[in-house]
Amino acid sequence: MRHPAFRLTLLASTVAFALAAQAAQAAQAAPSAADRIAGTELIARDALFGNPERANVQISPDGKYLSWVAAVDGVLNVWVAPADNPSQARAVTQDKARGIRSYFWSYQPDTLLYLRDSGGDEDFHLYAVDLKTGQAKDLTPFPKTTAQVAGVSPKHPGTILVGMNDRDAQWHDIYKVDLASGNRTLLEKNDAQIAGYIADADYTLKYAQRSRPDGGADVLRRGANGAWEKFDDIPFEDVLTTSPGGLTLDGKTLYFTDSRGRNTAALFAIDVASGTRTLVLEDARADVGGTLADPATGKVQAVSVDYLRDEWKVVDPTIRADLEKLEAIGPGDVSVNTRTLDDKTWIVAYSAAEAPLVYYRYDRSAGTLTKLFSARPKLEGKPLVPQWPVEIASRDNKTLVSYLTLPRSADANNDGKADAPVPLVLLVHGGPWARDSYGYGGYNQWLANRGYAVLSVNFRGSTGFGKDFTNAGNGEWAGKMHDDLIDAVQWAVKQGVTTQDQVAIMGGSYGGYATLTGLTFTPDAFACGVDIVGPSNLNTLLSTVPPYWASFFEQLAKRMGDPRTDAGKKWLTERSPLTRADQIKKPLLIGQGANDPRVKQAESDQIVKAMQAKNIPVTYVLFPDEGHGFARPENNKAFNAVTEGFLAQCLGGRAEPIGKDFTGSSISVPVGADGVPGLAEALKGHTQEVKK
Repeated sequence: MRHPAFRLTLLASTVAFALAAQAAQAAQAAPSAADRIAGTELIARDALFGNPERANVQISPDGKYLSWVAAVDGVLNVWVAPADNPSQARAVTQDKARGIRSYFWSYQPDTLLYLRDSGGDEDFHLYAVDLKTGQAKDLTPFPKTTAQVAGVSPKHPGTILVGMNDRDAQWHDIYKVDLASGNRTLLEKNDAQIAGYIADADYTLKYAQRSRPDGGADVLRRGANGAWEKFDDIPFEDVLTTSPGGLTLDGKTLYFTDSRGRNTAALFAIDVASGTRTLVLEDARADVGGTLADPATGKVQAVSVDYLRDEWKVVDPTIRADLEKLEAIGPGDVSVNTRTLDDKTWIVAYSAAEAPLVYYRYDRSAGTLTKLFSARPKLEGKPLVPQWPVEIASRDNKTLVSYLTLPRSADANNDGKADAPVPLVLLVHGGPWARDSYGYGGYNQWLANRGYAVLSVNFRGSTGFGKDFTNAGNGEWAGKMHDDLIDAVQWAVKQGVTTQDQVAIMGGSYGGYATLTGLTFTPDAFACGVDIVGPSNLNTLLSTVPPYWASFFEQLAKRMGDPRTDAGKKWLTERSPLTRADQIKKPLLIGQGANDPRVKQAESDQIVKAMQAKNIPVTYVLFPDEGHGFARPENNKAFNAVTEGFLAQCLGGRAEPIGKDFTGSSISVPVGADGVPGLAEALKGHTQEVKK
């Protein structure tokens, strides 16, 4: 869409004048954020948001190859090298558009697989690359099809199980696909509306899960006659924290994450023959998270639990010494990316909040760690800052696990306590059924380097802290979920981190919705907002979800509002920022991908149109080759360049000039280019580069 340039009316001019007057008054009263942090080196956006030098490092199951993602002519592709000689790496994919980020090794020698969509539409196709011939084959060559990998097995290295929804867009049928020829064999026609399957190592479908109209789920087991029969019941209140995991390679043990009869989800091992359940690991503070499993048996050896920080809990003593050696790398977090089938070699990733990922090769027999690559070497030696886990009490005494990042100017002694108030950006996570965690984050470091404190809050409805906390968010969009964010801001004000008039709200997806909610439901709470692919109209959001979300729709309807009922429609209307668009009186920046299948472009178009109708200023940035978020580094840098100027105007922090950060981007600004310093000038002469 192309809208005429937005012209400021008398009302808009008055608002802008008032904001400028407030800013001038504040500037006289205290040093600006930019002045406070002037002695700290400005970290270039390219170092933070450009392509990583190497990322997603893996080793092939046979230990023959190292692999990673790195740029070819500015576009991320998969590179492969002999495991003993990384310097002989070569690119084995040739993407020239959005880049390859998701790939993994098959058990077939010299064969890896990767996923790719077009322009962010999330219709992911699965490709196989034969390293000997260099040829890539599309294993799912069907239009409007989203491939789902359903099973891989070392017992059948030449094939893979793939879910495809080319027959029915809502449900995935299961096929066995030959990696060499691409031929597929139907294993299961999904007429039973199955949300997901679990196969054993011989590719026999053993278990499945099906959503129910009441929002719960049935766990199914293949009966003796080949039909699915009910095996277990998951009530609605447990469905986000309870699910079957996978089988061991011998098929004798089924792992099950379970919150039934408890609050936090624990990991259980179920004996398939007898049904006996054995507790593997539990933690009263948080749900169990990721697992480490023996590659030869599938037996779980360690489980992670993430409360304030991610912690690995050993359940198999044979790897205790290995994990202790890895944890000795440093005080940050360590994870195991891949392990060879013989378990002699691991690829390990280490990171701390102030230290981007570094990859190591771990030789188990020798007990030695060899540093391989840094993901972002341009950041080495740069003034990165720590992140501080904090527990904030909500007004109704819920504990909100949150993370505070302070600019150096506000924490000279590095104790996590603010020395003086600075502007704050409330950075809200998406989902909302997800969570913020400790660790390196490009956005946190970028904003802190520009002079802002950054607060990330796990508001009610976030996952990971038990079902009670997650379910407390039901029906609370623009309600108590938003109250939690406001309470966290008040905590920051009381702690001297910031002042009430120096807080911006920013986020993507649900975080974008929270931004719009902040500026409409609490129009005086924030100085400005940055909404990235956030829904403005909950009725249209739920009426346009991707068809393959059918199994999740009952969850959406029960946790938000049911658009099939009058009461549900009324609730969705009441909780939609679009309904209160006329309440917006603080500056707003919106970023949107034109191909977003989750939050359609219409969500941003609607609120921009409503603001224009009321002569309320808004800056709207649109990318024609992006989806739910901005994957291309050129587009990400372009939007962040706009955001940086926008926040500097609103909060007074530092801003690196836009410069050449629009080069290679498809950025367009249909509305409000005048609202951000330097934006209109940077757009002059810029030629869009759209890549699908």
